[in-house]
Amino acid sequence: MYSLHLSAEQLEFRDTVREFVNEEIKPFTLKSERLDLGDRSTPVEVLRKASLMGLRTLALPEELDGVGADALTCCIVTEELAVGDTDVAAVLSETSALGRILFTAMSAPQRERFLPSFLDDDDYHLALAKREPDDDTSLGLNYHRAATNERGVATTATQNGGDWVINGAKDCVANAPITKLFAVEARTDKGIITLLVERNAPGLAVTEQPEPRWYHGVCGRIVLKDCRVPAGNLLALAEPPDTGRGIPLFEALNLGIGRAAYEAALEYSQLRVQGGRRIVEHQAIGTKLAEIAIRLEVARSAIWRAAWASDHPEAFADRSLPDLPLSTIAKVFTAETIYRATKDAAECFGAMGVMRDMPLQKYIHDAMICLHTGDGTADLKLRIAEELAHYRRGATLQAAE
Repeated sequence: MYSLHLSAEQLEFRDTVREFVNEEIKPFTLKSERLDLGDRSTPVEVLRKASLMGLRTLALPEELDGVGADALTCCIVTEELAVGDTDVAAVLSETSALGRILFTAMSAPQRERFLPSFLDDDDYHLALAKREPDDDTSLGLNYHRAATNERGVATTATQNGGDWVINGAKDCVANAPITKLFAVEARTDKGIITLLVERNAPGLAVTEQPEPRWYHGVCGRIVLKDCRVPAGNLLALAEPPDTGRGIPLFEALNLGIGRAAYEAALEYSQLRVQGGRRIVEHQAIGTKLAEIAIRLEVARSAIWRAAWASDHPEAFADRSLPDLPLSTIAKVFTAETIYRATKDAAECFGAMGVMRDMPLQKYIHDAMICLHTGDGTADLKLRIAEELAHYRRGATLQAAE
């Protein structure tokens, strides 16, 4: 089992990012006027400063001039960033995780073309374009039934004059509005491939995702109309990339939301006096805060265990870890736990907890996004149930899990 003693490097990462959150992120994102207006505009300057700290290239291997952080360290950093702002955490974790996948999979000529720009430009973000508009093939889980249809990919790619010509559209693309390099899934007559498409590629159009806003970070739609990219932009991947596979970054982000709500409630309860004493000394408030603290600690244990397992897959082979989807387990538990924790934290503020210029309403909204984004907890529980029964779906669905 993993050691609970963080390394000196991990402690330094945690403390440095925590200081950055307190000095740079919170003063901007928690302004009362910003909260009152529901302003979720991208804090570009904050992202640039985070990039200068190496957080954009956190997961990129050291041999590619990245930080080379392991999954556990990435989760620690993501949690700390989310305490300040979930949108900042989402953008950086997406680019960091996708950078590790894409640049590792690239050929040497591809890295020579794309890596220097990625390293030198603090505004250079990455995006994975997978979801098709109106595609509902991933919605719901047919429990203990084999997959009958391959995941729908309507976007097509054909070769023409040595180039790839792409036609189609992608919806809900994380980081799309600020991305400079897309990894686009497309269908050919020989199957599904992944192509690297630069922001300035002819025939590519990017728009903001329309309201309602039901995501963290920035999100958008892309349309590819006779979009031409060089033949050398074909990415050699055994399976479609997935930034969240096996690494509980989304869960760590969710934990950061709960911790931000808890810290706000704890601070307020130590300042607010009622009945001649601080409300933290009242049994009802003290018990509520204790329950929140318990939930956060148990959630963190589940996330760290899943992260450690991602760094040490051999632990499954020698039966040190159970043959279960630990990241999925952590996601289900964290989604339900953090939502309840944020609501309890808001109750410590009384009527102030629902005021628009207070951060508690933002934390509850962010926790609800984590609870309902992607596969619902009901479907995730069914996936766990299939693992318990040793049921295996087709390769396409397993890749998506």
